[in-house]
Amino acid sequence: MIHMKRVLTYTIDSEFHNKTIEQFIRTKGFSHAVIVALKKTPKGILQNGSWAYTRDILSGGDTLTLTIAEEESSQKIMPVMLPFEIVYEDEDLIVVNKPSNMPTHPSYKNYDNTLANALAYYYQEKGLPFVFRCINRLDRDTTGLTLLAKNMFSASILYANAKNRMIHRTYEAFVSGCLHGSGTIDAPIARQEGSAITRCVDYEKGETAVTHYDSLAYNSQKDLSLVRLQLETGRTHQIRVHMKHIHHPLIGDYLYHPDYTYIDRVALHSYQLAFTHPITNEDVCFTCPLPADMNLI
Repeated sequence: MIHMKRVLTYTIDSEFHNKTIEQFIRTKGFSHAVIVALKKTPKGILQNGSWAYTRDILSGGDTLTLTIAEEESSQKIMPVMLPFEIVYEDEDLIVVNKPSNMPTHPSYKNYDNTLANALAYYYQEKGLPFVFRCINRLDRDTTGLTLLAKNMFSASILYANAKNRMIHRTYEAFVSGCLHGSGTIDAPIARQEGSAITRCVDYEKGETAVTHYDSLAYNSQKDLSLVRLQLETGRTHQIRVHMKHIHHPLIGDYLYHPDYTYIDRVALHSYQLAFTHPITNEDVCFTCPLPADMNLI
């Protein structure tokens, strides 16, 4: 049976002398579910090379070896060879540049054309199981940086960090009209009444949504502005709804501003991701230049 193994080794410092293994690994971000998985894994927890229990007591200088083993794959995701670019990959996470016209994960009528299908194929070629754990899902036509976790431990930390707004996402977009300077849009977003898809600003029923923008350039001939946008919250269609709300909608947006003069999709690109690495605790930052169709605008 093929399986994925992630082995983590820690040297215990004096701060955790006489503390339990569980107390130590909780400080490293191990969730209840991951601790349960460690307990079920043969030799999942080794203290100085010997199998140990989470209640066992640590001494300063001990070596603690933890093995996260996974054998299951996402059963319903069909491996399909599709083009996508890997920006960065290590044992714990993968950052990809998602092309346009590619949904992030399978749904009704999109069973075999998604980023999940492409990654399933990539893992299959490596002979590894694949569980799709996407941290920042992009809409079908939005291009750019997408972060995925490669094991249950990195996933639990990254999901928590995303929830706590510790993953900083910056986008670039072309919007209609002349937008100068910078600013913040603080306008709650809700579902449009009578629609399952469309969102709108709704100060009574909406959920908090905050977007910061900086104008980068203005093309007076085309009456378009290139803007950089940073999300503080992650509501569905947040950038698209907020920019329309301030009368500078994204061009090529089939839902909110179907102007296809210069591009045949929404002109939105995930330009930068900055976050703390879930295992090394190092601050990392990735950027990805505009795709060809946006460069031609």
